[in-house]
Amino acid sequence: MIDAALLFPKLLERAGDNHELAESAAITAWKRVAGEGLAHHATPVRLRDQTLVVAVADDVWKKQLERMSKELVSRINKLLRREVVTAIEFRVNARAMKTRTGIARINKVVAPPANVIASAAEIQDPDLRERFLRAATNCLDRREAVTSRSPN
Repeated sequence: MIDAALLFPKLLERAGDNHELAESAAITAWKRVAGEGLAHHATPVRLRDQTLVVAVADDVWKKQLERMSKELVSRINKLLRREVVTAIEFRVNARAMKTRTGIARINKVVAPPANVIASAAEIQDPDLRERFLRAATNCLDRREAVTSRSPN
């Protein structure tokens, strides 16, 4: 299977000023750059005037991702080999998160506690920081799943 993210640089070069293609490229690049670890907490909604609008699960995620936004913008543009995104606007919208990511469960998504996010912010390497947050989120999701299944 061909990875769409790898095709976008050439398509963007040939298409010129095509907003729909730029938006699709930015959204696809976000998903690649952010990784599966953030998929349940942040999802791209649209591209408006080179600003990628991203729905986030809550204020904690909004604050954490705002700190990482310059790095995310840089990684998106590096993947696309051109400046498609100049800024990212994070908006708290749990309903959009559930709709866009296909999350059908009724119980809330477990976000890492503030101390875990604060610890992640201290990690300088963006890949390691992302892996740390993903591991913490997965651990909390598993703990929540076990707790919700236990008959009490």
